Amino acid sequence: MSVLEGSFTIHRFPPNYEIPIRLFEGLFCNITRSEDEVSVICSSAVELDSLSADPGWSCIKVIGPLDLTLTGLLADILNVLAKVEISIISISTFDTDYIFVKSTKIHAAIDALLQAEYIFKQ
Repeated sequence: MSVLEGSFTIHRFPPNYEIPIRLFEGLFCNITRSEDEVSVICSSAVELDSLSADPGWSCIKVIGPLDLTLTGLLADILNVLAKVEISIISISTFDTDYIFVKSTKIHAAIDALLQAEYIFKQ
């Protein structure tokens, strides 16, 4: 695992929101569109005029690529964090998983994962 640099913000937009190209300037950006909304997770350095925003998130990356048939890894990670009462937002991609925790909880999350024998790359 590794921790991505910087702080991230979760934004909510209306479903017809047009994605600005500047979203792709950071190390990570996730855009999810449904019939109800567009949710964006991106670097807090990218300023967006969203309907609502929740800043102050840190990102733990599961170093991949992971086989798409692998089962239970994300569930185990989330269970470790749930046991120490750390709320998360998870994003899965083709290659790996990203786990977002509030920045105030990142050290507790790392400690819990280390105790569960997960390894962090410096």
